[in-house]
Amino acid sequence: MTLISQFSRSLKQYAMVSARSLSLRFAIEGYGVISQYSTQSFKYTSGGYLPNVYCFDDVGTERPMQYYGNDCNVMGEILLGRYDHFVKKGMLTHITTNLSASKLEELYGNRLRSRMREMFNLVAFSVDSNDKRQ
Repeated sequence: MTLISQFSRSLKQYAMVSARSLSLRFAIEGYGVISQYSTQSFKYTSGGYLPNVYCFDDVGTERPMQYYGNDCNVMGEILLGRYDHFVKKGMLTHITTNLSASKLEELYGNRLRSRMREMFNLVAFSVDSNDKRQ
């Protein structure tokens, strides 16, 4: 996704954000992290408010976190919030993951998995393909 961002002129620019780091930030900073990357993820331009585009890296590697004793699936909440804005305002979101669709559904539930089908285009690599991070 980093290469696509650098070489594609047709795609809107986006920032790469680690799913694990967002979960760790949530444990320290709280629910504002979820809002920052979902419901309040807009920038003001002369043409009005435009949605920020992010690529969440390694989705599924984060663990559920607690904030003052409350359990939260941080990436699940962020993706659900972004889905609402995807439907209303065309907010784009990209993710990378090494997990299968069934494993994503196990982690995030059927509701989010169903919305992922609508939000994302799947680019899959063969199990035998070389590691793309090299």
